[in-house]
Amino acid sequence: MNHRSVLFIALAAMLLVAVSAWAHHNMSAIFDFNDRVTLSGTLTKVDWRNPHIELIVDAKSGNQVQTWSFEGPPPSFFRARDINKSDVESALGKTVTAEASRARDGSRSGLLRVMTLPDGKVVSACPQNC
Repeated sequence: MNHRSVLFIALAAMLLVAVSAWAHHNMSAIFDFNDRVTLSGTLTKVDWRNPHIELIVDAKSGNQVQTWSFEGPPPSFFRARDINKSDVESALGKTVTAEASRARDGSRSGLLRVMTLPDGKVVSACPQNC
């Protein structure tokens, strides 16, 4: 294999990695930032992991319970703002209020923007003002 072939393969591999990373972090392709939902419900699951935390909330809609999934930033984002896993896990089984940008696919999921814990503590999941 000559030098140009190796260089071409290396550049193609870097391009594939860059496109994959961009697609993963292009939240506007998955979530509609102009379509917000705010709901209160029981926090039933906290998945505190990288690359993004996930919260599951059961919210009443009329006589039915709807399960919503909210994706948030990584744990390090919250730790930098003095919010730790136990702060959020202490709300399990209790009522929280979540504001999120809805998923474009119409599912009951969203990108978490703000969450209010049962003790009234407001947790922002936005890097800047949202």
